Amino acid sequence: MSKILFIGDVIGKPGRQALREVLPQWKQEYKPDAVIVNVENLAHGKGVTINTLTNIEDLGIDCYTSGNHVFDKKEQSTAAFEKYNSLIRPANYPNGLPGHGYYRFSKSDQQYLIINLNAQVFFEKQFDGQINSPFMAIDDILTQQAQKGDIILIDFHSEASSEKQAFGYYCDGRVTAVMGTHTHVPTADAKLLPKGTAYIGDVGMTGPINSVIGVKIENSLNIFLGKGKFKMEPEEEGPIMVNGVLIEVGEQGKAVKIDKLYKEV
Repeated sequence: MSKILFIGDVIGKPGRQALREVLPQWKQEYKPDAVIVNVENLAHGKGVTINTLTNIEDLGIDCYTSGNHVFDKKEQSTAAFEKYNSLIRPANYPNGLPGHGYYRFSKSDQQYLIINLNAQVFFEKQFDGQINSPFMAIDDILTQQAQKGDIILIDFHSEASSEKQAFGYYCDGRVTAVMGTHTHVPTADAKLLPKGTAYIGDVGMTGPINSVIGVKIENSLNIFLGKGKFKMEPEEEGPIMVNGVLIEVGEQGKAVKIDKLYKEV
């Protein structure tokens, strides 16, 4: 039986700090066979850089997933994709963007296929060009890349709960787990789907507790109260949390258990 630890969106410096403190503890306690972390908000809340990935690479993370903000640091993000082959972005993004959408690795004679996909609902104006259907994209990837005995995990970067649930059931029995990211608020729906796929709508974020999805409270209030534009500035004071899930996998890559993990530091 294999165990996979997945940690949700890491928000800037406070998220990296919390990850550095909690991940070694969880690795010792749960002894996961593979560790996956979403890093699209790693660099001051938006994007990734070589420096921020270097800051956490000694933690023994097997794959870094991401989402719509991963390119926000522009040339620095491109450089990060060029250096880290284990850094992936949603496979169904428009052509011409840096990086790739899946990553395969092997540990203890077990093959893992990690796939990153983005939802379409509420993402219509995200990029120049269209985000292609994640439903069609997963069909293509599984046809071309899946191998017998794989443990297949999907980071589904998504906002609408209906699209998340529909995608989970569409993948049920074909992949080991579908784990939602992006909204930064953990959902109370971690479960095993009927055909053996572990599912959670959103894992939640790793970052400041006293914030609005990781951002300073006053920055978010400004836009709702008409006092100015929104500024993406992570809250760097106060307590921090880490959100994750632990998935146990049985025969033929089927999930047998999914547990929600949470720790404050």
